Amino acid sequence: MKQMEDRFNKKFQYPYVFLNDQPFEESFKNRVSKLTDAKIEFGLIPREHWFQPDSIDETKASAAREDMVKNNVIYGGSVPYRNMCRFNSGKQFFYKHELLKPYKYYWRVEPDVKFFCDLDYDPFLLMQDQNKVYGFTVSLYEYEATIPTLWDATKEFMNKNADLVPAGNALSFLSDDGGLTYNRCHFWSNFEIADLDLWRSEAYNKFFDFLDEKGGFYYERWGDAPVHSIGAALFSKKEQIVIDMNLSNIVLKGKHTQEGNAGVMNHKISITSGIPALRGMMRCLPEAAYVHL
Repeated sequence: MKQMEDRFNKKFQYPYVFLNDQPFEESFKNRVSKLTDAKIEFGLIPREHWFQPDSIDETKASAAREDMVKNNVIYGGSVPYRNMCRFNSGKQFFYKHELLKPYKYYWRVEPDVKFFCDLDYDPFLLMQDQNKVYGFTVSLYEYEATIPTLWDATKEFMNKNADLVPAGNALSFLSDDGGLTYNRCHFWSNFEIADLDLWRSEAYNKFFDFLDEKGGFYYERWGDAPVHSIGAALFSKKEQIVIDMNLSNIVLKGKHTQEGNAGVMNHKISITSGIPALRGMMRCLPEAAYVHL
């Protein structure tokens, strides 16, 4: 947060919204309040929005987690991680939280992300002025072991709701064969900047409900990054998605492994997304595919 302030927000004074499934301690509130002059709000996530729903067959979900642990799938045994992914994906959840209702755009800021260079332009104004709905910094291949049936569910939804999928969308980002298969490419949502109205739309809300009923957040390990990527690509125009956003000073603490066991995270290497050679290694989309800034 201090780096965010030093490199960007001290100039623009955008408010912060902190959400947690437990009340924030006063010591935390006092500490972060000293880091900025901007407005800060602290919100509580309702229990029913965070925890595994009663509709999930826990015996089936537990067996799936055990299998992923045996196969070294990252976060494969974690229920809290699945709760987080579902919360960040879901319609009645983060983007409909009371504290976010007044806002149209958000920038997701995660722990362990560092900003080394000044950002002198306002990405929110860029999104507004150029009618963009989604901006990202890093695109990676999702672990196949975490989403074995996600694309089948997506195709089923598209077949049943063709009227909700506009022409000129970014399906080509998701699939190399016209939608028959998913190439596993996704925008890494840790750094996303987006128009909240995209997630609030009828199309995305119906899409999330459809996925949620499948139970894949718990029976598999569907992440919010591929779910957001599919939603953004299918329910917006291709030109409304912005690649890089000039936020290339972000450093990632871990690197997704491109080879070997799908689901292994290499924590020994820090990756600077601003280095072209490393960026090329990590990215999974053509250079000319989307709008560059």
